Amino acid sequence: MSENSNKKIAKNTVILYLRLFVTMLVSLYTSRIVLQVLGVQDYGTYTIVGGIVALFSFLNNAMTTATQRFLNFELGKKNLSGATRIFSMSLTTHVSIGIMLIILGETLGLWFLNTQINIPAERMLAANWVYQFSLLSFFVKIIRTPYQASIVAFEKFSFYAFAGIIEVALTLFVAFVLKFTQYDKLIIYGGLLFVVTVIINLTYWIYCRLKLEICHYKFFWNKSLYFELISFSGWSLFGSVANIGAQQGLNILVNIFYGVVVNAAMGIANQVTTAINSFVSNFQLAFNPQIVKSYAANDKEQFMSLVFRTSKYSYFLLFLISLPILLSMDYLLNIWLDNVPEYAAIFCQLMLIFCLTDAIAAPLWMSVQAIGQIRNYQLIISTIIFLNLPLSYIVLKLGYPVESVLYIRIFVNIVAFLFRIIYLQKKIQLNASQYIKDVVLRTIVVSLLSVIIPLVLKNYIDNNSIIGFILMTVSSILCTGLAIYLLGLNKHEKMFIKHTLLNKLRR
Repeated sequence: MSENSNKKIAKNTVILYLRLFVTMLVSLYTSRIVLQVLGVQDYGTYTIVGGIVALFSFLNNAMTTATQRFLNFELGKKNLSGATRIFSMSLTTHVSIGIMLIILGETLGLWFLNTQINIPAERMLAANWVYQFSLLSFFVKIIRTPYQASIVAFEKFSFYAFAGIIEVALTLFVAFVLKFTQYDKLIIYGGLLFVVTVIINLTYWIYCRLKLEICHYKFFWNKSLYFELISFSGWSLFGSVANIGAQQGLNILVNIFYGVVVNAAMGIANQVTTAINSFVSNFQLAFNPQIVKSYAANDKEQFMSLVFRTSKYSYFLLFLISLPILLSMDYLLNIWLDNVPEYAAIFCQLMLIFCLTDAIAAPLWMSVQAIGQIRNYQLIISTIIFLNLPLSYIVLKLGYPVESVLYIRIFVNIVAFLFRIIYLQKKIQLNASQYIKDVVLRTIVVSLLSVIIPLVLKNYIDNNSIIGFILMTVSSILCTGLAIYLLGLNKHEKMFIKHTLLNKLRR
């Protein structure tokens, strides 16, 4: 891997983590205020209503994947004119997708909200207002997608970080406004979040128009390019439907069987896992353009190196952060929230474990996107992921605890991960045995050895005190860090770390 690529990835990672640090703290504090102001019932209502709108995002998610992949591919070949055509065609397509989703939302979605969802009768009017604002916000975000994809493709992460910080700052301002409004707080919350979405969209549009030469939209029609985009996104559609169904479909199943109070707990779990998972998502975001570009440049050695390293480092990074949180979840939730919804702790813990299985697998599906031949992959992987819904319905119908749906989600994700390894072995000659040895087994060994001392310590300390939390955190980080260095890294990676540290000390 070239030194320039290493420096670019390192720089982008630092920028993304600065963004993450600010956005995570502000987002978690905002969630606390919103839960206080809205209450558990209205917070749960907002979660489930937003989930209905998100069900229709499968079309946009599929097209987003196609846009990102084709932009990165053209830039990897140094073809700016090709990237310009991709941007213009994708923007046209996204507008049409947005219109389709509005139609779906105002017919099927509205019917589903008013006839199938378990919401208290006195809050149905507010729920319908929030639904309309959520639908409009979603439409605006769809239009943003080609601009955001261009920023990532050009690796303009300084602006990406700035826009993210502005967005969470405005959302925090909205939370404070709720405290002082005399009108229905749930309706006001949905309306103000729509205004924030519009402001951020304008920010993206202005920056891209001024800084990125490919983002000057010109309508044109190219049949072959259109069908190339649609074909790729069409097969991605299967995966998008499956993923949305697994996430938002489970939310709706939980609502049908248990109501909005349990949806509030699921909403809290999503907030926690989004914040924690952002650490690894930002890390991967810095690598993803390089993965696609290295494949486009036919640099197989760099491509394989990126896949192996990103898989392993993604897991280690997330596990290092997650372990103390997993072991101190009750204490942290009680500090963060005045009123902790029932099931919130177990939901958060299981969702973090799901994120760990997802972190190690993400570079594999990014590799599939880089290859571009995704029909068979999407058909099989989508079928596997879609199993979440029927299996979850069965266990809930049989009376198993509500958290069973998340155990199923973890199991299904592991099965999907194993399939990805097999698929890439056949498609690009991924050395599966080497991958299992150097990535999978190392992560398992590191995880098992890291938890021994913290679990023993947990039985001898006060788990509901700041001192206990500090001891748990320090022991977890030390044990995990030591296990990663001794058993998680190969000799070349250890030599690189030693060399880097020695150079720093000499300076």
